[in-house]
Amino acid sequence: MSIPTRPVSSQVLDAAIAWQLCLDCGQGSEAEREEFAKWYAASEEHARAWMQLGMLDQRFVGTTGPARSALLRSREGVSRQVRKLGRGVAGIALALGLTILLGDHYLSLNYWLADQRTATGEQRTIRLADNTLIRLNTHSALDVRFDAKQRRVILQEGEIFVETGSHEDPRPFIVETDEGQMRALGTKFLVKRQDDGTLLSVLQSAVAAHPQAAGSEMILHEGQQMLIQRQSLGPMIALAPGADAWMRGMLVVDNAPLKDVIAELGRYRQGHLAVASDVADLRITGSFPLTDTDLALKALTPTLPVAIEQRTHWWVTVVASAGKPTDKSEAAKAAKL
Repeated sequence: MSIPTRPVSSQVLDAAIAWQLCLDCGQGSEAEREEFAKWYAASEEHARAWMQLGMLDQRFVGTTGPARSALLRSREGVSRQVRKLGRGVAGIALALGLTILLGDHYLSLNYWLADQRTATGEQRTIRLADNTLIRLNTHSALDVRFDAKQRRVILQEGEIFVETGSHEDPRPFIVETDEGQMRALGTKFLVKRQDDGTLLSVLQSAVAAHPQAAGSEMILHEGQQMLIQRQSLGPMIALAPGADAWMRGMLVVDNAPLKDVIAELGRYRQGHLAVASDVADLRITGSFPLTDTDLALKALTPTLPVAIEQRTHWWVTVVASAGKPTDKSEAAKAAKL
């Protein structure tokens, strides 16, 4: 049997893990088993993710029983086991197996072995040796590398808020990602890893942005943001409203496509969260709680022609509501919360 090494998306992987938790606990109902069969057959990617999880199980069983148990308990359990096992050669091979089998889009070795990280739905604030304050958003990971010449923070995944510490420290403060470097100029700013690059948003003062594979540099000032890619810097645009609202536990959107809202809410909950294509482009304005994504989803139904279809606790889809028009222009008028 060939090994399916191609990465799967984070949503599909979340769904596969959720199904494994549901079915392995022995409490899955007949209806849930039927739903799993439909999910498995619906996409080649679903089948590939399930096979990868099965191979991962075999590797854990062959190495240590508690490691597999940790996988079934929680992602944080896997993290602890990888760190523990990583002290030996076998542990390193096992950790590499996590990345190879599941793809570094989700279960990356960099994430599990980062100096600081948060789980899905978790936020945490840390203070560095130079008194810099950093707040990590959901499923984020970073490494801290301070030396005599510079203060460097490497954002491996997710999103952070940075408020730099002592301005008398002569060492430059730099946040680095695969796409570029951001040098603080006495400031508060946000850095977010996205599929298409790194989004830099300046809340106060200024930040110098530099792509990894190009010599250009640009200074962003308060109220500006930019997408940084390895070869170039994107256009400078105005800071999006509510860009830092996640630090107050809220998602704030202004005339945003429903698919973008659902994608953002999906970063804060376990399992699979999706939106049907016939309502994905509906527009909505409002504020939604990130600490209770079920409540946030329910807040959509009074103002948009949608319903929440929940097959299991881990499998939720926003679909068109029966009896309500899905015309985008009419729905947009009603979508002001």
